[in-house]
Order: sequence, then structure tokens, then C-alpha cells
Amino acid sequence: MKSPFLILTLILVASIMKIDGSDALNVKSFIKQGKMMFGDTSQGGAPFAKDPSVVKFKGQYFLYYSVPTHGGMQGWRIGIATSQDLINWKKITTMKPAHPSEKNGFCAPGAIVLNGKVHLFYQTYGNREKDAICHAWSDDGIHFTREPTNPIFRPHGKWTCGRAIDAEVIPDGERLLLYFASRDPSYKIQLIGVASAPLNSDLSRSQWTQLIDRPILTPDLSWEKDCIEAPTLLWRNKKLFMFYAGAYNNEPQQIGCAVSADGVRWKRIFKKPLLANGKTGSWNESESGHPGVFQDTDGKTYLFYQGNADKGKSWYLSKVKIGWKNDRPFVEE
Repeated sequence: MKSPFLILTLILVASIMKIDGSDALNVKSFIKQGKMMFGDTSQGGAPFAKDPSVVKFKGQYFLYYSVPTHGGMQGWRIGIATSQDLINWKKITTMKPAHPSEKNGFCAPGAIVLNGKVHLFYQTYGNREKDAICHAWSDDGIHFTREPTNPIFRPHGKWTCGRAIDAEVIPDGERLLLYFASRDPSYKIQLIGVASAPLNSDLSRSQWTQLIDRPILTPDLSWEKDCIEAPTLLWRNKKLFMFYAGAYNNEPQQIGCAVSADGVRWKRIFKKPLLANGKTGSWNESESGHPGVFQDTDGKTYLFYQGNADKGKSWYLSKVKIGWKNDRPFVEE
């Protein structure tokens, strides 16, 4: 007969595993199969990592992601992890606030390597309509210098409430394009807009210009519901491809794709999600969301994304390989 102490211990262990949403053995199983499964447990409680952005810098891969500092959905910071194989990731640090604009939180990083430095474009958090895009840079990928004029960009016009989140930048000739998500004046519908700055400028606030006084993508398909966000981009055969998230978190959020010749006018490639949420019982049953596209030095394309199976009690990051046929992306694995 088991002792009351042993029974209590088993109950506590089972409760912890339930809260985490997935036990460590399951994560190890994914990694043994060559599949990425990363969740930040540095804050205690369930694994929690969102909004992935990956670059290759000085011989290793850097993953930048959002992580809360004290449970729930508050106190957001940017976590940094590194890897040699895009599967096994080691947490390096969590960035601390270093500018007045970051006092309520900062997250949703968009990383890019420019002129031998990692540039990070990210959003403030906790300010509703006043949330905006910030910029920082680093010589080692870990320690970042903030732009003194942060925040560097927020949108204007009758189409937007003035908020800017989910930053992503990509070079286009002599300019740097900045894509971002915003909301309509009612603060209900999430939209995507675009701005630019001279590529050879200091990328401070005065350098950015909104390219068009309207959204470039709005939620039009049934599965996108009231939200288009998290744009992430790459060039292929002189065309820009945008992977984006449709629907708000866990509705479920899923990933679509659009294409453009000029960076402003966009056409969806698919009517259905390119990457849907998982089937019942899978690790990403609640969503496959917030993509981060990465093209490696060997030309292979990977799509990083967030997911969970418990309506947001835990969050993991994973990836799929993207193949191409007639300039149309498809999920290889």
C-alpha cells in the first residue's frame, strides 16, 4: 500500500505536468526525431516562448523571441537563445529594459544582420494605441545598444488607431522596408502596414516614412477572422513573399502567404492556411501562429512559428522546412 506522502507527491507531479502542457519527455522525443521544440522555462511554471525571429551570425544561429517575466501575458521581454543545428537551442539571456520606452514591456523581435551587426526591431508593450516600433543593434548578438530616438515609428491616417507592433524589416535596393501590424480606429481589426527608410541612414525616427495611407493587407478570408499580423518576409526571384498570421491567438491562429512585386500591393497565394493548427491531441492543437521566416546560407528556407495545445497556458516554438514549386511555397515536413 502506497504511503499518503507518496500519493501526494504523485498528485503534485501530475499537476505540474498538466500545467506545463507537455512533459519534458515529449519535448526530448521531438528533438530525438530531429524536430525543434523550444520553450523558455527560466521564469518557472510552464514553458513559454512566442514570436520567433532567427538569424545566422558569426557562425551560429540566434533565436530572438518574446517571454513574460512574471506569468500570464504581462511584463514582456525579449529572450535570446543560440544553436548550431536549428534544433537544439540554449537560452543565453533575457534582455532587460534599457530605454524609457520599454518600461511597460517590449517584445515581438524582428532580427536582421546588416553591415556586420544584428539589428533588432521590436515593439513596446502595455500601452495600447501608443505601442510603437523600436530599434537596437549589437556587435555580438547578445548585448544591444538602443536607438536614442526610440520609438522610431508609429503609423498615421484614418485607417489606424496609431499602434504599431510585430516589426519586420527587409532590404529593397537602397531602402529598408518596415512591415508592422496595427489596428483600425475601433481597436478591433488587426491590419498590416508598411514604411521605409534609406538603407544607408542611421534608421532613427526621422528617417522613416509611411509608404501608403492605408493597410496593405486586411483580414478577408474566413479563417483570418478579425486579424492579420506578424508579417515576415523574404525575396525570391525578384518577388517579395510574406508569411503572416491570421486570426487572434488560439482562435486558432494559422499561417498564410502573400506575394508582391513592389512591397506595397499584395496578393494572397492560398485561400486556405499554408500552415494550419494541429489535429486534436497534437502539440499545436490550439494554434500554429506568429511566423518567422529564415533563409539559411545554403539556400534552404525554414518557417519558425509558435504553438500550444492548452489555449495559451504554455507556448512552444518549432519550425518546418519550406519547399518551392513554381514560386509557390509548400511545407516539406
